[in-house]
Amino acid sequence: PDESEVIKSKIRELGSYTVIDKVSARLDERSDQYVAYFTNLSIEPFVMPAQYVREYTKILQGGIWCILRIQYTHPVDDDFDDLFDEPLPKKRGKKHGPEDSPFSVISLNPIQMPNLDLDAMIAERRHFSTDQWQQLLLRSAGYEPTALSERERMHFLERMVPLAERNYNLCELGPRGTGKSHIYKEVSPYAILLSGGQTTTANLFGRMNAKGEGRLGLVGLWDCITFDEVAGMNFKDANAVQIMKDYMASGSYARGRDTLNADASIVLEGNINDTVESVLKTTHLFDPFPPEFHDDSAFFDRIHCYLPGWEIPKMRSNLLTEHYGLITDCLSEFCKEMRRKDFTHLIDRYFRLNSDFNKRDEIAVRKTFSGLAKLLFPDGRMGKEDVRWILEYAIEGRRRVKEQLKIMAGVEFIDVALGYYDADDATDARVVSVPEQSSGALIPDEPLLPGHVFGVGRSADTGEFAVYKLENRAVAGEMKLQTEGLGKSKAVREAMDAAFRFFVGNGSRVAPGMHIDRKDYLLFLNDLQGKGVSDELSLAEFVGLASSAANRPVTPALVVSGIIRLSGTMDDLRGLEDIMRVAKNAGGKRVLLPMSAIRDLQGIPPELMGAVSPIFYMDGDPADAAKKALEL
Repeated sequence: PDESEVIKSKIRELGSYTVIDKVSARLDERSDQYVAYFTNLSIEPFVMPAQYVREYTKILQGGIWCILRIQYTHPVDDDFDDLFDEPLPKKRGKKHGPEDSPFSVISLNPIQMPNLDLDAMIAERRHFSTDQWQQLLLRSAGYEPTALSERERMHFLERMVPLAERNYNLCELGPRGTGKSHIYKEVSPYAILLSGGQTTTANLFGRMNAKGEGRLGLVGLWDCITFDEVAGMNFKDANAVQIMKDYMASGSYARGRDTLNADASIVLEGNINDTVESVLKTTHLFDPFPPEFHDDSAFFDRIHCYLPGWEIPKMRSNLLTEHYGLITDCLSEFCKEMRRKDFTHLIDRYFRLNSDFNKRDEIAVRKTFSGLAKLLFPDGRMGKEDVRWILEYAIEGRRRVKEQLKIMAGVEFIDVALGYYDADDATDARVVSVPEQSSGALIPDEPLLPGHVFGVGRSADTGEFAVYKLENRAVAGEMKLQTEGLGKSKAVREAMDAAFRFFVGNGSRVAPGMHIDRKDYLLFLNDLQGKGVSDELSLAEFVGLASSAANRPVTPALVVSGIIRLSGTMDDLRGLEDIMRVAKNAGGKRVLLPMSAIRDLQGIPPELMGAVSPIFYMDGDPADAAKKALEL
């Protein structure tokens, strides 16, 4: 663009000149001619010969890079100006249009692939085995498949699905340097990468009062929109997230009085700065998203597949291919043309999805399956094991989303055992798991140190149930309590004080001969899930104090919930199903309950009852609860 005037001058002085630029055109129906534009060369709109538009229709579909010979025709009046001392007066009132431009096209040769015969390309698939075709696709994108495991190959192909499937929502979080944005930035001209994840509502979904392209926004102009570095996603408009949720769910969005439709896929990319194991011990795998998205389960439920970026190797020289493949133009055109096809029904030839699927789960899995099937089997010729292979990968990607939603929102997303069964044999049922999700990752099924105990209570900040670890230690002293990790909440400090006061007066009932008055007690409250501290952990703290004083560990994988008041009385236990669910999700195998909770257990789902065993103590008796916890 900086040299536009120089190039324009050369065209004028030489009469014609060859340029390389991206050119696009539209039909002006009023003048019955095609009007062309350059992307970089600052020339006013000019007439494009119809023969080129007919031959290279992609000129009308966003433009194409070409080698063009441009001719300059001097205006007729210029020849007469030299004959007079003064130039001839210019005609007034006439508007200049593209037909008046002195620039015209003499010849045009596309650099990009101008057209793709999709049927001919699909017909070639039968000459390749599945492995050979997979290798061809990966090499066409610049990767060397022989340096990748079978699972890593599928991850790289999954990155292409948003280019081949309409309205597809993909999330990939993982370490830096794994080439997350390569496909969307370097391979396809139909994808746009928003670096830093920064944009505006008007840019993404169009301006309210605009016309033409400005009315549509990015979702109406591109096949795929990639938000790079999701941690930096920020919308000044508070309604932007709501509009985005609506679009990700239905492919439509409201702007002013109108409801608009678009088919751009959404890709959300970002970095995880810790090991997956460490992240899952304290929070969920959507944690890198900015605060306005935190715990917005409705937003994350729109994601069709969570690609595990931590399983993809960092880019090295041996991962870049030196073999032949399709030119990137051909690959990108193939993906774009395949967007018009729908392979979601191919699952039903051989399999049925199980009862844990809700409608949103089914749409997500079918879209992932369809996208991968279109890439690997564009002719639709898939055997039973081919369908099973892709279906299990698609289910895993959706279950990874559901597992995080279960951590965030609990009971609402409790049905995570996604799987399928054979259409001809319902007894052949399989549940697909995710490798990184491990029950017991937070609460180990092994003895803890004396004084350590896991408690469940509502966060004083969010009101959500969460798991906490209370780490008590008894040292020689004079019956004092020192605390750490309680924050500034007065209610939390009062709860810990109530537990300690009850321990001072009743601790000796747990195990006679402990000499509790000859010790000081140190407490560290560990907010394992980052939900904010809770004021409902006083019974758990009493059990921890008794454990540290007796130098005896609590029962392995035990979770304690209950409230002791300063008066020494106990509140009724509430939210039993949530308590047991949170305990199960964290790996708890046992839960300490009052006898009165027996009647409430009748309404607890069987899967929770089978996973978490109750240990009962006498109602209103914390000392008895401590005895049961310490197996005394």
